[in-house]
Amino acid sequence: MRSPLIVLAAFAIVAPAIAAPADMTAILAGPQRSEANRARDQYRHPVETLGFFGLKSTMTVVEITPAGGWYTEILAPYLRDHGRYIAAGSNPATENGAKGVAAFKAKLDADPASYGKVEVTTFAKDHYAIAKPGSADMVLSFREIHNYYTGGYAPETFKAFYAALKHGGVLGVVEHRLPEGRSAEREGTSGYMKVSTVKRLAEAAGFKFVAASEVNVNPKDTADYPDGVWTLPPSYQLGDKDRAKYAAIGESDRMTLKFVKP
Repeated sequence: MRSPLIVLAAFAIVAPAIAAPADMTAILAGPQRSEANRARDQYRHPVETLGFFGLKSTMTVVEITPAGGWYTEILAPYLRDHGRYIAAGSNPATENGAKGVAAFKAKLDADPASYGKVEVTTFAKDHYAIAKPGSADMVLSFREIHNYYTGGYAPETFKAFYAALKHGGVLGVVEHRLPEGRSAEREGTSGYMKVSTVKRLAEAAGFKFVAASEVNVNPKDTADYPDGVWTLPPSYQLGDKDRAKYAAIGESDRMTLKFVKP
């Protein structure tokens, strides 16, 4: 496992990861996690990522758009006994959203001993009541900012994050990283975002930038694929075409940013 460098620069502060409590190890190896999800730990670095954000087992944590529940398999068991896990998922009033919510709840119901009581709220365009205002210690968004951005509701999204958090609460963001020198148009089509864009959106909502970590860096990712980030695993947008090449690159290069609500 890698320890990110400490770098001071005008653009960002890069800080070392803070190790999560040792009991996270047992959760990572727990039966609630699928083999396919465990295999992605090498790219997603959950212990280092959550440690950098400052996760504690007593927190109220909101995860935005948990989808299939990759981080749910870690966060819900970790928070089960002493904290509170809120999954702000798809809008069940839509057909696809209803299917997604049903599948997510089925996942939880299949293993109540691991997940405990998970609260499911709605997050979608024009549906921003992800938690009671001022109730959350932490809001987490994993590889989703590009969806809010291309959907045209990124400013409202960050305002919703801000409203849900307590003063002093943390917003943790992991997102596919577009090099700063690339055309801004790529942010609308590639699934990659610039760090400067994410920081601008967060700060416009009232957040204060705290630090960035390079724990999810991947220098092999060139971020210049015609079919965007989905060319890489786990999506493999091109199917078997050049699959070995993209498998060797691995998952995307990602920013890992920590903000606080003053």
